[in-house]
Amino acid sequence: MVELATYRGTGKRKTSVARVILRPGDGGTWINGRTIEEYFPRASQRTLALAPLTVADAAGRYDLRVRVHGGGISGQAGAIRHGIARALVEADPELRVPLKRQGFLTRDARKVERKKAGLHKARKAPQFSKR
Repeated sequence: MVELATYRGTGKRKTSVARVILRPGDGGTWINGRTIEEYFPRASQRTLALAPLTVADAAGRYDLRVRVHGGGISGQAGAIRHGIARALVEADPELRVPLKRQGFLTRDARKVERKKAGLHKARKAPQFSKR
């Protein structure tokens, strides 16, 4: 029995974490057991998530299996994008430069800032009253 090559990548964005498995195949994409069309109804989120495949010219050459949790839909799409890019670099190290130039290998570290004591929000202070 011949074991197919599998490439793994972990992507993160905000509070979302995506575990991506790439296998050589015909381009089937499953996210949490659902098709990408079911999981991301918006075309913009689908294109965002699959952007590394188009840059690497690998669309239709790999089957995608993704487990993603945490955050919202937009953050999850960004996490999937990051995970796919990392898995592609594992599959072909030559792709590192074009993916890095597009910014797909950089982890977007922006998170929601925590609320501080004595403030309304993270930075919003109570209104100042002179009298």
